[in-house]
Amino acid sequence: MLGSLRNLFIAQKTRLEPDAPDAATRLELAGAALLFEVIKADHEMDDREFTSIAEVLRAGSARNAGDIEELIELARRESGEATSLYEFTSLINEHCNYEEKCALVRNMWRIAYADSQLSKYEDHLIRKVSDLIYVSHSDFIRTKLAEKNQAAQPE
Repeated sequence: MLGSLRNLFIAQKTRLEPDAPDAATRLELAGAALLFEVIKADHEMDDREFTSIAEVLRAGSARNAGDIEELIELARRESGEATSLYEFTSLINEHCNYEEKCALVRNMWRIAYADSQLSKYEDHLIRKVSDLIYVSHSDFIRTKLAEKNQAAQPE
């Protein structure tokens, strides 16, 4: 599975014509890689952040737990090998509508608040991605506050 997902992501880099399922898989990988970038941003990888990314990916997919773990591992690798955010954000811009972009930003905030601490590096990364995917500043703030309030709710 990892090999096939990786090949799908590489196909996008070479601009091969994708069919619909492959494009969806590459898009899911790009989103997962951006979520993983949030985990890496503060240089402190917390188990709560890994749990949160798995929950986010599971909620947006019909994949089983094993597939989600593989997707996270592949996202970690792609994130580590990426030379810029462009290879992820360009896919988001090409295939997502504005509401989907706002949902991605909100999920990034969810990962950032998973460890109950928001670092300036996480904030900066999410702000940068928001700008790159053309999410307005007001929606950037709206999603941040919504997720901050959600994180503050006792479970």
